[in-house]
Amino acid sequence: MAVLVTGASGFLGSHVLKRLAAMGTLALGLGRDAQRCAALEIAGHRIIRHDLARPLDSVLDPRLGRVERIIHCAALSAPFGRLEDFVVANVTATRNLLDFATRQGVSRFVHISSPSVCFAFRDQLGLTEDMALPDPVNHYARTKREAEKLVLAAPAIHPVVLRPRGIYGAGDRALLPRLIKAAKRRPLPLFRGGRAAIDLTHVDDVVDAVIAALDAPREVEAQIFNISGGEVLPVRRIADEACARAGIEARWRPMPLMPAMLAAGLMETVALGLPGRPEPPVTRYGLGLFAYAQSLDISRAKLALGWTPKVSFEQGFDRTFGGTVP
Repeated sequence: MAVLVTGASGFLGSHVLKRLAAMGTLALGLGRDAQRCAALEIAGHRIIRHDLARPLDSVLDPRLGRVERIIHCAALSAPFGRLEDFVVANVTATRNLLDFATRQGVSRFVHISSPSVCFAFRDQLGLTEDMALPDPVNHYARTKREAEKLVLAAPAIHPVVLRPRGIYGAGDRALLPRLIKAAKRRPLPLFRGGRAAIDLTHVDDVVDAVIAALDAPREVEAQIFNISGGEVLPVRRIADEACARAGIEARWRPMPLMPAMLAAGLMETVALGLPGRPEPPVTRYGLGLFAYAQSLDISRAKLALGWTPKVSFEQGFDRTFGGTVP
């Protein structure tokens, strides 16, 4: 029997697929990106190209009939965009996958969610999985929350939900590349005297958590687990280190928060009226990450999954950038 990994052509999904292969587990990768799927096939992985916006059925590929467990990594993750795009990628796709999982009678469904569902424009340290969720800050948070509800409402598929924070590592095309790109263009904003902090997670630790959830006993089912590296780090330190590893010097500009938030809100409004609704240079969510302290309580994952982060911040950056600062 096989494990199906959705989002296999993405960052986390590809790492999960490679780990399963290294373990000798029969794995099928489901992805959309033709070039990345082709590269995975060349590397020896079993890949099925399919867009989960459409229903999934074993008639599409006979190998799907062997699926016994599912790891759902596929999602549209962005701070800005059209609501309908997020609904299709994060809600409709999850619903289609759940329908397939139910028909297939899978024994475990690991759903990758996001701590963005917990984000609020205020300091939040030690967030637990049971805390009341604030109003969604953007379409991504709104649709990931809806996807969680769908998954947890399907006990027949034996679901486990993971919320990994700030995934980074080799092959990351979002978190650190966005940060470095912004630092090259302009000084980074220093809000509230530099009090912003966050707990990142190296992709290897996230994959460890996924494998732990895949093999965990029935007692963990229908539960949500926070996943992070366990180190709450100043955002300024993270940015300075990432820029240094990339061979540039981060510049900082002290700024008042509220005027910046108002300006970002105006840019978002303008962008919504432009053809294609392009992401504005600055979003309120992006500024919030530079303004507030956010961290997760990961004690539940340690206790119930037997998982603990192993990759420190320094080790993670060594793995990501291939060594020490040039």
